[in-house]
Amino acid sequence: MSEFERIGPEPARQLLEQGAAVVDIRDPQSFANGHISGARHLDNQSVSAFVADADRERPLIVCCYHGNSSQPAAAYFAEQGFARVYSLDGGFELWRVQFPDRIAHPATDA
Repeated sequence: MSEFERIGPEPARQLLEQGAAVVDIRDPQSFANGHISGARHLDNQSVSAFVADADRERPLIVCCYHGNSSQPAAAYFAEQGFARVYSLDGGFELWRVQFPDRIAHPATDA
């Protein structure tokens, strides 16, 4: 059975610095208003293309608002063969409190 791990913002930051990918499953407007630097927005229409093209050996962090919706999404990615999948506990809301300097906004993230 494929599994994922729940991690907080600090271990997630360390993984990102080591080259992990991060996907954000919040609604498009929330993502556009601010997201973890380097995050890719995924929704029901884009997830299959992401799965098909992604490096499944690269660690993957899944982010939502508070860390609840990211858990079933992380389980899905683990079932799709991603080797190391993480759900961000506290989600974007906790991330932005702990790392306000690591937030991308539409004006700065082209």
